[in-house]
Amino acid sequence: MTDLRDAAMNSKAWPFEEARRILKRYEGAPPEKGYVLFETGYGPSGLPHIGTFGEVARTTMIRRAFEAISDIPTRLICFSDDMDGMRKVPENVPDRDLLHANIQKPLTSVPDPFGEYESFGDHNNAMLRRFLDTFGFEYEFYSATEFYKFGQFDEVLLRAAERYDDVMAVMLKSLREERQQTYSIFLPIHPETGRVLYVPMKHVDARDGTVTFDDEDGREWTLPVTGGNVKLQWKPDFGARWAALGVDFEMYGKDHSTNTPIYDRICEILGGRKPEHFTYELFLDENGEKISKSKGNGLTIDEWLTYASTESLSYYMFLKPKTAKRLSWDVIPKAVDEYHQQLRAFPDQDMVARVNNPAWHIHAGQPPASHMVVPFAMLLNLASVAAAEDKAGLWGFIRRYAPEASPEANPDLDAAAEFAVRYFRDFVAPSRQFRPPTASERAAIEDLLARLRAWDGGADPEELQSMVFAVGKDHGFENLRDWFRALYEVLLGQSQGPRFGGFIALYGVEETAALIEKALAGKLTTAE
Repeated sequence: MTDLRDAAMNSKAWPFEEARRILKRYEGAPPEKGYVLFETGYGPSGLPHIGTFGEVARTTMIRRAFEAISDIPTRLICFSDDMDGMRKVPENVPDRDLLHANIQKPLTSVPDPFGEYESFGDHNNAMLRRFLDTFGFEYEFYSATEFYKFGQFDEVLLRAAERYDDVMAVMLKSLREERQQTYSIFLPIHPETGRVLYVPMKHVDARDGTVTFDDEDGREWTLPVTGGNVKLQWKPDFGARWAALGVDFEMYGKDHSTNTPIYDRICEILGGRKPEHFTYELFLDENGEKISKSKGNGLTIDEWLTYASTESLSYYMFLKPKTAKRLSWDVIPKAVDEYHQQLRAFPDQDMVARVNNPAWHIHAGQPPASHMVVPFAMLLNLASVAAAEDKAGLWGFIRRYAPEASPEANPDLDAAAEFAVRYFRDFVAPSRQFRPPTASERAAIEDLLARLRAWDGGADPEELQSMVFAVGKDHGFENLRDWFRALYEVLLGQSQGPRFGGFIALYGVEETAALIEKALAGKLTTAE
């Protein structure tokens, strides 16, 4: 039987492909620092969104894949660029006037509009850490403010002053002529106003490690580049951070991809070795627009976790990272059910299949058993027709369908039942639209009703599905999808639904017959 390392070395799962690239980086000798360093970056200019979580989740998957093929120790740093100046006020925060009054100050110098932390940057950092801790990630949190102020960046900042012309030459090639006239890799922090200044340098003294510039009022200042008196522009900051920390791997969104050669070259100029990169496609909201911390569009992590498990979100992040992803409500049910399909498949798979299974990567090779004997999509439909107000309203049906199931023995199902009621109430119920059947559909549905009234075959989902299927064929539906869509629209008020035989088995034969009678009498409405 193929062992784990052999299977992993040949796996086509993207985390293993990336892990093998990192391993090749050290095929000659192990890293002098004694470990491989993975990094994720976060700009706390607004509340963290799912894209931020996705970077950490995916990087963790690659880290675990690397640990399966190598004995070299690893570390993961989550780095917050919290010394960046606040360039615009987010739309989804309170007391925006307070933030407007502190525009261009470092995020850790801007008051917290929520009144909970010392600064807006500290608030957003705490939000990010809470999200990451919810998912059990192993990481070290680093603050740019602390790094700049307390000396961790001093060596690389002095080197940037010493090699200022070389770094500037890289940057100037990427800028428009107008921007070239005022650009500097150094951004001074004004000693009086505390604002991050975007001004040209009059002089950079490599020997003294200082910069001289005029502020916005024309006054000349000379400041050391160390001690938090200046910060680097964001593109040089990328490369400098890689050099200072010895970063081996970092992923980022497609919008950064054209800057990769810039980041890499600056890292090399400042004495580092460029890391391995992975560029993922962007996350989009329901309108196809890029999600943004300042706009607050797209799903938040809290919103996803209101309606589904943490693992379902990790599963969604695993899928096709090179493909743009829509982060809207309707992706949640499918992600939940597909995740559990992978869990159920895992025990019977050989090692080659296991390392390609998303469950391996979500759970670092140790996925739990699935106890979801009822799919999430089916629970949603059950919540609809049963008018359930809480999960207890669903458990009576679940126990009849699966007598061995219980909240204690099936905790994932119990949690999913509660999620389903909540999801149905907030998203499905407001959008339901029942319609009357056409004449041909009515004849078929009446036939289905008669067969259900005469049914004595028990509650086997497959037998019930075959019976529903036969009704559609007998009534001349050339495309049986049209038959099932009619059932969904007439009985459930939506255009898609579950395997109908499974739904009947779960809801009950008599109950389904009563539902059909109600629909044929025109008594189902969106208010049901």
